[in-house]
Amino acid sequence: MKKLVQINTVCNTSTGKLMGDIQREADREGYKTLSIVGRRKVFPDLRCERIGNGLSFWIHVAVNTVFDRQGYASYFATKRIIKIIRKECPDIIHLHNLHGYYINLPLLFSYLTEEYHGKVFWTFHDCWPFTGHCAYFTAVGCDKWKKGCERCPNRKGYPVSLIADASRKNYADKKRMFTSLKNFTVIVPSEWMASMVRKSFFGDYPVEVVSNGVDLNVFSCTRPSESLYDKYNIDRKKKVVLGVANVWDARKGMPDFLALAKVIPDDYQIFLVGLSALQMRRLPGNITGIRRTGDRKELAAIYSAAHVFINPSLEESFSLVTVEAIACGTPVIVLDTSAVRELVCEENGIVLRHHSGTDYLEAIRELERRDLSGEKISQTARKYNSNKFAERIIELYRS
Repeated sequence: MKKLVQINTVCNTSTGKLMGDIQREADREGYKTLSIVGRRKVFPDLRCERIGNGLSFWIHVAVNTVFDRQGYASYFATKRIIKIIRKECPDIIHLHNLHGYYINLPLLFSYLTEEYHGKVFWTFHDCWPFTGHCAYFTAVGCDKWKKGCERCPNRKGYPVSLIADASRKNYADKKRMFTSLKNFTVIVPSEWMASMVRKSFFGDYPVEVVSNGVDLNVFSCTRPSESLYDKYNIDRKKKVVLGVANVWDARKGMPDFLALAKVIPDDYQIFLVGLSALQMRRLPGNITGIRRTGDRKELAAIYSAAHVFINPSLEESFSLVTVEAIACGTPVIVLDTSAVRELVCEENGIVLRHHSGTDYLEAIRELERRDLSGEKISQTARKYNSNKFAERIIELYRS
């Protein structure tokens, strides 16, 4: 029986859901599986262990905030991970996000390079593995990561460092540790991410593009219930313009929605899902905020109630929320700055080069002129089935 161990920050959010899809498919294929996470709740239906705690998390946050050293605390938590791996003796280790204040990189990679002899796969859900600090760099227009980071222009972006700038050392350490791996394959969710990886110090490693998947049994083209309109005070006489994100900040495009709110006519209503309580209090009158929801069926109903979905994010390695909207039959508007443009075609939406409030409004009007069928829009998402995604990962394990 083949054995699989996966490692990620959490079980929830998009990266955790993808890890769970892989584990379920591996279980069906006869693998003995285990997922290891740093914090939060574990999978209720899968074999999973949490290794972190509040103390180790906050110590790690402090180390990074002061010294800019993400991945250099959590010593005892990582010792526990290695102990678990030794006990499991897996044939395959699949890494996901190694940032997030829960793992000690020197310890883990010392084990992986000096002791472990199985296959290693690492899914890059963002660009953090090959930069000296940040997970995303498009918004600040930085390309230092191609040759060597220093004087980071995004030091106060996640993972936030308020005092030190260790980007030069972080980059050198990552390059030394990460490129010491043998029998190692990089997995990315988009061609855009693949192009970034090939320009980085991972350029000599095999890179496999496997598009992320969504549950098309949940996200489908169906009419939302009347109770949804009442719950969120959605005016049935207005056209809903929707945005969804786990965290709304400048990179995710919050300023673009504020700009759109200034020019959009009164017969439209903007809804943003995933806002904090503070952000909701600061919204203009024609934007309605909704807290983040973990109820996928309710989220699917919100997508289905929308007239158009806008993803104004400047940088995405894929964008599950965009695929979810498309699967629900809602036309989308995205930017051409990163991987999300790969998801959009004439049959489901518009890709913008410029993104002023007026640009978005003109794109909405263009979609109205096209009068796209919800069912046909939904069909363009069929290739992003979560089952196909997981099956492709298992194929890579076997290769």
